Amino acid sequence: MILVASIAACAATVIAMAQGVLAASFFVSGQEFRVSNDTLIARGVSIYGMVDVTRKRKLVPVMVTGTRHATIRGLCQSVLVDIPVLGPYTMRFTGGRERPVEASNLFIDATNETTDNAEFRSLDIGVAQGDITEGPINPGDRNSKFFDPDGVGQQAESAPLTNVHWTAVAVSAGTFNVPGLRAQLKPGRHECF
Repeated sequence: MILVASIAACAATVIAMAQGVLAASFFVSGQEFRVSNDTLIARGVSIYGMVDVTRKRKLVPVMVTGTRHATIRGLCQSVLVDIPVLGPYTMRFTGGRERPVEASNLFIDATNETTDNAEFRSLDIGVAQGDITEGPINPGDRNSKFFDPDGVGQQAESAPLTNVHWTAVAVSAGTFNVPGLRAQLKPGRHECF
């Protein structure tokens, strides 16, 4: 009976996380990786400051960009892995070339972000983080001691972005549908940008 109850609780948690009801809370590795998009159309945008934590309790200040729904073309994500004896390898994931990637409740915890063009619609800069309503706040962040409800945030109804580059430490999403996903492990440095 205890085993059945535990399995049911785990299944409910996994289903809630998959539906975006409950955010996955995790320690970050602290290693930065790169995420790029040819285009990203975000609907319901939030941007706020946060602190992620590694397993060794190192604090990593990040800028969280959240969106209720994103349509992405030309997705690339890469991370360098140092393999003993063999040296550096690149894990690289690409998709969304023929058909766009669709994501909901997407959160990118980044240390740097650049884009060739960003057109924010119904933009509010300086809104208190605790009063952000247009875009999502990661539930794990809202319950963190590092979330400052009085801190400065930004929100927008929507934002089309072109040629976006993020240097990130974490990405999470309620759903993430990637048509044409291709994963590669290649020797050397083959980062997205």
